[in-house]
Amino acid sequence: VQLQASGGGLVQAGGSLRLSCEVSGRIFSSHVINWVRQAPGKEREFVAAIRWNDPRKYYADSVKGRFTISRDNAKKTVYLEMNNLKPEDTAVYYCGRNTSPGWDPSGFWGQGTLVTVSS
Repeated sequence: VQLQASGGGLVQAGGSLRLSCEVSGRIFSSHVINWVRQAPGKEREFVAAIRWNDPRKYYADSVKGRFTISRDNAKKTVYLEMNNLKPEDTAVYYCGRNTSPGWDPSGFWGQGTLVTVSS
């Protein structure tokens, strides 16, 4: 399986971006697609997750109400809509396939996409 994140860029505080995660290869209903991020000098942290074949979604407290995760099963793509961005959201964002929500290095992870939020 391969995952490709895209959509990052430079945005002003209060702005919006939509990240995409294209999944190639096998993905089953038991799988979860996670978004995590890593800011400079910090540990990688969980952002949001969605199960592949049911409506359950999960969010970190820091992004609840601002970020929305969604998926298009036909396109095998998961999106992360990010609104009201803050400078502390600046990080490299990665998407990965796991069997549960959260950051788990044993899952399959793609290359990240950089999000920079200026104040």
